[in-house]
Amino acid sequence: MNEKTGLAIDLGGTKIAAALFDANGIASPVEIRYLEQRSGSQVGELILELAAHFLGLAAERRLVLERVGVAVPGIYYSKTGKAWAPNIPGWEDYPLYSELTEVLEPKGIALSIDSDRACYILGEAWKGAARGCQNAIFLAVGTGIGAGILVDGRILRGANDIAGAIGWLAVTHPYLPGYETYGCFEYHASGLGIARMAREILAREGARLKGAEQAPLEKLTAKDVFVAYEKKDPNAAKVIQRSIEFWGKASANLVSLFNPEKIIFGGGVFGPATAFIDDIYLEAKKWAQPISIGLVSFEASQFGSEAGLYGAGYLALRGST
Repeated sequence: MNEKTGLAIDLGGTKIAAALFDANGIASPVEIRYLEQRSGSQVGELILELAAHFLGLAAERRLVLERVGVAVPGIYYSKTGKAWAPNIPGWEDYPLYSELTEVLEPKGIALSIDSDRACYILGEAWKGAARGCQNAIFLAVGTGIGAGILVDGRILRGANDIAGAIGWLAVTHPYLPGYETYGCFEYHASGLGIARMAREILAREGARLKGAEQAPLEKLTAKDVFVAYEKKDPNAAKVIQRSIEFWGKASANLVSLFNPEKIIFGGGVFGPATAFIDDIYLEAKKWAQPISIGLVSFEASQFGSEAGLYGAGYLALRGST
C-alpha cells in the first residue's frame, strides 16, 4: 500500500498517454487522450485532466503518488521550464513546468519533465533493451528523427538541452532547401522522408506502388512503401535500400562519436523497419570506426509505442538523470 508510485505522461504530436508506474513498471491501465487539433493551453488543460484522473485513482487505491514524469515531443528547456514542441501549435515556448507545478506543488507532488528522446533511452536503460548499459543510444525514427544519448549513465543534453537533434546530420549532398526545416537526415529517412523519396521516384518513372495503385502520389505514406516492399515492388525496394543507407551512415557516425554499447531502434518506422536492423548494421560497418562497430549491438526497442511512456515512468519514480 505504501509502495512508491509515480504518474507517467507521454505527450506526443497527436495524443497523450498516461499511466501509474511502480518499481515493476506500468501499474494501471494506460489512458489515452487525442489532441484532435488542440493547441496552446488547450493541450495543457488536457494534460491536467489526465493528471486529475490518475490523482483520483491513486487516492482510491491508497497509493502515495510522489512525482509526475512528463515526456515532451521536442525540446524541454530545464533552465526556464518551457517546452518547444514543433508539432503542437502554440508550443514554441510553452510554460509547462509552471503550469503543472501550480496544481501539483500544493499536493506535495514533485515534477520532472524531459524531451521524448531522452525518455526513450531512459526507459530502455531502466527496463528495456539497454538495461545494464552505461553508454547507449536510442535512435527514434517516426514523423521526425531524434536520438536519446546515454553517456556514462547520464543523459547527454548539451549547453541548451538540444543534444540529440540528429535529424540535422549531414548524410548526403548536395544541400537542398528542404534541409533548413527538417535537417538532411530527417528529410530523407524519417517516415515523412520515406514517403517523399517514394513520391519522387514514382513521379520520375511514371509508376505506382503495388497495393496503392489508386492512391494519389501526394497521399502516399511510409506504410504504403513498406506494404509495397512486401509485395516485391521494385520502386519500394529502391526507397527501402536508400533508407537503410541513410540509417546505416547515421548509426556509423553515432558509433564513431560515442562508442556506445548498444544502439536501440524505435519510433513508428521501427515498426516495420525492424526487419532491416541487420542490414543497417552491415551498412554502418562500412563507415564506422572499426573497433567500436565491432563491439556495439544494434537492437529493436522492447517497448514499441510505449517507449516514451516508460521513460516518463522512470522520471516519475527517480527524477531526472
